[in-house]
This record gives sequence, structure tokens and C-alpha cells, in this order.
Amino acid sequence: MSRLSLLPAALRRSLEQRSALKVIAGLMNFEADSVARVARAAGMGGADLIDVACDPALVKLAIEASGGVPVCVSSVEPEQFPAAVAAGAVMVEIGNFDAFYPQGRIFGAEEVLELTRQTRALLPEVVLSVTVPHVLPMDQQQQLAVDLVAAGADLIQTEGGTSAKPFSPGSLGLIEKAAPTLAAAHSISAALQQAGESAPVLCASGLSAVTLPMAIAAGASGVGVGSAVNRLDDELAMVAVVRGLREALSSAVVSRV
Repeated sequence: MSRLSLLPAALRRSLEQRSALKVIAGLMNFEADSVARVARAAGMGGADLIDVACDPALVKLAIEASGGVPVCVSSVEPEQFPAAVAAGAVMVEIGNFDAFYPQGRIFGAEEVLELTRQTRALLPEVVLSVTVPHVLPMDQQQQLAVDLVAAGADLIQTEGGTSAKPFSPGSLGLIEKAAPTLAAAHSISAALQQAGESAPVLCASGLSAVTLPMAIAAGASGVGVGSAVNRLDDELAMVAVVRGLREALSSAVVSRV
């Protein structure tokens, strides 16, 4: 039986329907007030999952503030995960790596694979998502995704927003911003399918309401959105953005049907 069956029914259904919306508070965001605002906006806006830094107190805070939205924790230190799972996290994630690139910290394929093996050994029955570093050439991203699933990853996440250099205003600029992660979602989804793997792909980093439907069309089962929400100071604006993202995903599902 797949570990994905252990997820809450609503989250599992959204992945199956390829309409999952994850709101990301930030891997390095340990500010309780900020995480609470993101969690409330996620809950009120209709998100399926909240991604917070790997801290048990933040897990409990996010669950309470959101009204019970499932929580995923992100880290690159596997030994941090068990305490967060004990606090209520339903999923753990290695990555997203965007926060590390400005520091000159680069994650290669072998390191990500080793982190995956360590996490799976620590938590054999917990759902594990792993980010594929966008700094790798695309063929290496594809191969790593296949290897990660073989090593125990249940979901694969893409990234790429920090490498994009949009130069156009409006919708065209938003598409340019999302291009790297959209390309990764398409290529990795195809590689997994060719390898006979059914792990869902989450497309994240640099997305907006304009590009969410493109992520689903590219093969993703869901999307992760961070800065479009967590960089806002006004909570009502955050709720409005999450609702807009939810509507964009719902439209993508209707158009597929």
C-alpha cells in the first residue's frame, strides 16, 4: 500500500485530481506571527497543505491557526523531522533549496539522494517529498527524480524561480518567471512516467495565478506557492491571493474535464 494513502483524505483527493495547493511559509521562516498569518490565509483561502519550517511549535501553531489544514515541514537536516512529525506534521520535505542559493550553498544529486535515504531510514512510514535542485542540467534532474523515487521519495517537487530572469511586464513577465519550474515539471513528469513511477509532482517556485494552470498542464499534480503569499504584510491581501490561486487551480481542473 502506498504511503500516500496515509495522507488526510481531502489532501489525497486533491493530489489524485491534480489540484493540490500548498502554501509555503518559508523553510527559514521561524517567526511565529508570520507563520500564523500565512496559516490563517491558507485556511481561509482554501489551501490543501501548509509548508512550514521544521519546528514542532510552528507545526502546532500552523494547524491551529489554519483551522486544521494539513502541515508539511521542510528541512535539509533529516534528524529534525521526527519531532515535527510527532507534533502533527503529515508530510516531510527535503528542500526547497532556493533559500540556500544566495549563500552559495549548492545541493548536488548525490547529497539529495543521501538525505532522502537518511530520512526514509528515520521515518519509514511517513510521506516524503523531495525537491530536485534546479541548478542541475535537465537530464540530470530527470534521472535524479527517478532515483529519488527508487530511494523512497513519495512526491517530487520542482523549483527554479530564483534562476528566472523575467524582463517583461504583466502576464508575460509572470510566465517568464515560472518558465524554469514549468519546464522541470514537464520533463520530470515525463521521466517518471517513462520509468513506470506514479509519484506525484509538485511544481513550486516562481508561480502565480497566471501560471498555476500551466503547471497542471505540464504534468504536475499540485503546486507550491510561497513568496506570492508570505511576502505580503496585509492578511486580507494574503487571503485574497490564496483564494485567487485556488480559483486558478479549480479552473484548470474544469478545463481538463
